[in-house]
Amino acid sequence: MLATADKQEARFNFRATVALKDTIERAAALKGQDTTSFVRQAAYELAVTTIQAHEVTILKPEDHRAFFDALENPPEPTDSLRAAFASHRQRVIKR
Repeated sequence: MLATADKQEARFNFRATVALKDTIERAAALKGQDTTSFVRQAAYELAVTTIQAHEVTILKPEDHRAFFDALENPPEPTDSLRAAFASHRQRVIKR
């Protein structure tokens, strides 16, 4: 949830089509909000959802077992993986 007591110092400025502006104003009115509050809340909710989708991985029970089994008992590297590591060592400068 947005913290409304925080001082609002940062600004977003962007252009929109007339149709987009009309749609947002209509939606805001239907929710009983002013356009700024509506856009701020909608953007915040989508931002939080997007961040969570990229930071959180939920595994099904069968995948959970396979994932942790692979961590605890990793397979031997394949020839392709060994070649990839060798290539990485040659191309990446370590500091």
